[in-house]
Amino acid sequence: MTLNIAIIGAGPAGYYTAEAALKHWGGNARIDIIDRLPTPYGLIRAGVAPDHQSIKAVSRRYETTNQGQGVRFVGNVEIGRDISIAELTSIYDAVVLSVGAPHDKPIGIPGDDLPGVLGSAAFVGWYNGHPDFADLDVPLSHHGAAIIGNGNVAIDCARILAKTCDELETSDIAQHAVDELRQSAVRDIHIVGRRGPHQASFTVKEAGELGHLERAQPLVRPGDLPPVEEDAALDPGHRKMVGHIRSFAAVPRGDKPVTIHFEFYRRPVAVEGNGKAERLIVETTRLEDGKAVGTGELHAIPCGLVVACIGYRTATIEGVPYDTGLGRFAGDPQGRIFPGLYASGWARRGPSGTIGTNRPDGFSVVDAIAADVPQGKGGDAAATLDALLASRGVKPTGFSHWQAIDAAEVSRARPGAPREKFISVSQMLGLSS
Repeated sequence: MTLNIAIIGAGPAGYYTAEAALKHWGGNARIDIIDRLPTPYGLIRAGVAPDHQSIKAVSRRYETTNQGQGVRFVGNVEIGRDISIAELTSIYDAVVLSVGAPHDKPIGIPGDDLPGVLGSAAFVGWYNGHPDFADLDVPLSHHGAAIIGNGNVAIDCARILAKTCDELETSDIAQHAVDELRQSAVRDIHIVGRRGPHQASFTVKEAGELGHLERAQPLVRPGDLPPVEEDAALDPGHRKMVGHIRSFAAVPRGDKPVTIHFEFYRRPVAVEGNGKAERLIVETTRLEDGKAVGTGELHAIPCGLVVACIGYRTATIEGVPYDTGLGRFAGDPQGRIFPGLYASGWARRGPSGTIGTNRPDGFSVVDAIAADVPQGKGGDAAATLDALLASRGVKPTGFSHWQAIDAAEVSRARPGAPREKFISVSQMLGLSS
């Protein structure tokens, strides 16, 4: 008997779960991939840096999944607004929440609500053309910007601020971001981390790219580097990344107009300013048993923009148990939340790992569904969903609608760029109607 599965979220976790379901049940599975936007691919489209096109190429794999027998993309449908979890679990044999972790964790320091303080999901969404953030106010009139965090997202944000518009021409960065960055006064970009180079989670590629920017030079204080012999304890990849950091410390300041300052051993304690962000106050730290401990020594980093790259949280959904401390849905290690409801990806384990890390998650949750639901209850879940949405005046978009949006974005791209995204849902719906 056919198994009906609804996957909520058309990002990497959702598509890897669909891929796993097709491999497990083949033609005996009917899968609806539901997303609140008319466009699929989630983090690939709106989270991956626009100048990293090779990473975005994984969407071709998801396209193949979407064209598989029994798979539908159902866009422009929002859980909680258009349909409830209780209704979905009554229609489908299994519902999988693959909604990611789209909300920024707050910094939690005085002044973090001042204008000019942004989370990385918002800032990245702005330059990637996500409809939720297209109208974001990103102040770029101050010479300083502070990026809080020592991971790849922090480097992405710093690199986008540091690149020339010519360097971004072959990316799919949103045109409104290019226009703002063209007028940017930012010349000092500070990447702030509580611990040192050995504890940073940059990858080799991300760190290395900073040494090849046209108008920007990365600077590291030599005193922040641990003894070189301690690098031997690192794994090869991390050791190579630290090698890039050491090379930045060895190069004297040149004449490039933009400087990327690595502020290791600095803990943010406050954002200050007269009605807006004007400086980030940081405390010098030292390591004790691997933990950053404040020394009481304070410094002010002049900046009009503060971007917090410190983690994300999954949005709550009415009727779904939630672990507030971990910022994700509450469930067992295989993704079970309660009978008929599951989670995969960041919604299951929290925001960690790479895009490919979501693939094992998909297979794990499908194994759990197979153990819990040996056979489907029958019926045409897709038709039932469509009828319910139609009765409420909801008009979903399908994969062919996305293909029309995709073709239009490619055709309107500036020279050298892969596409120019539509930045409002109404634009997308107008095109696909």
